[in-house]
Amino acid sequence: MRRMAKICTVAAALAMVGAGCSSDDDDTSTGDTTSGSAASGGGELSGEVIISGSSTVEPISTRVAENWAEIEPDVDVLVDGPGTGDGFAAFCAGETDISDASRAIKEEEIAICEEAGIEFIELKVGIDGIAVLTNPANTGVECLSFADLYAIVGPESQGVDNWSGAQPLAAELGSSTEFPDAPLDITAPGEESGTYDSFIEIALEGIEDQRFEEGFITEDQVGTTRPDYTSQANDNAIIQGIEGSESSFGWVGFAFAEEAGDGVTEIAISEEPGGECIAPTAETIADTSYPISRSLYIYVSAEAAERPEVAAYVDYYLGDGYGAVEEVGYVGLTDDVLAETQAVWEAKETGTREG
Repeated sequence: MRRMAKICTVAAALAMVGAGCSSDDDDTSTGDTTSGSAASGGGELSGEVIISGSSTVEPISTRVAENWAEIEPDVDVLVDGPGTGDGFAAFCAGETDISDASRAIKEEEIAICEEAGIEFIELKVGIDGIAVLTNPANTGVECLSFADLYAIVGPESQGVDNWSGAQPLAAELGSSTEFPDAPLDITAPGEESGTYDSFIEIALEGIEDQRFEEGFITEDQVGTTRPDYTSQANDNAIIQGIEGSESSFGWVGFAFAEEAGDGVTEIAISEEPGGECIAPTAETIADTSYPISRSLYIYVSAEAAERPEVAAYVDYYLGDGYGAVEEVGYVGLTDDVLAETQAVWEAKETGTREG
């Protein structure tokens, strides 16, 4: 459902709070803004809930909004997905009610929120794997280790424009993977994306710490990738880049890779060179045997949580509407972990537990 997109984008909502942005039943509009409103109904609530942040979590919050619209059609739920970092920037500026995030909030973001007087309730809502992708025509790449990933996209690989050009560094790091002699066309998340941060933290940062200690990279390069690739905030744009080159490379959230179907190849990953190659599936992500798995979150403003429409939306998100997580292709929390999330929400417990 994208009924609000023609008349009221999230950006407009931020600039026009209280300006009477009305809904429109025209479903032909495209874009990243989503409304949970409906044309008519008998719900008791009204108002709007403004959500921004991770493009990975966006489909979950969108589906929850769509389903909830059948219960509370007079509440407009506006969902946008510019990236986790951009979402936290808006959230800590008091511009949104909920921030979708594909990683935990950073210390520096917490400090910005604290300075602005923004308290938040951190709620884990699902599990996702980061799928490493290439084009189906690139049949010479079946499994990559963390060392291989570093050799392809780490900060030491700037200027490498052929897969085989990453071979010497990969071998230096203990890999015996044979890379094809083919152009290395990288389309992947940029710095504004939580998927970018999570990929580095899980797959690259351990090697980067070691390379820094050995003097191969600077301290400023730890926690980064090579800068010379096509970066995109939108996962669908990354998929298009992978599909558009026969020897492409990139990474996106697992659900987006699955949705792309035969247009991309999901590469199996091993944590160590010569280790077991594990492909991303719902099962390997749920049991965390797939090496690049991560938690997904929503962050609710404690002040906004006092508004009945926001509280009711989150109640539904974590209750009757929780099936949306698996409906859009992600892995749901175990009963025990979901119960912990629900308890945090019920208590309106503020702050992070992931630091």
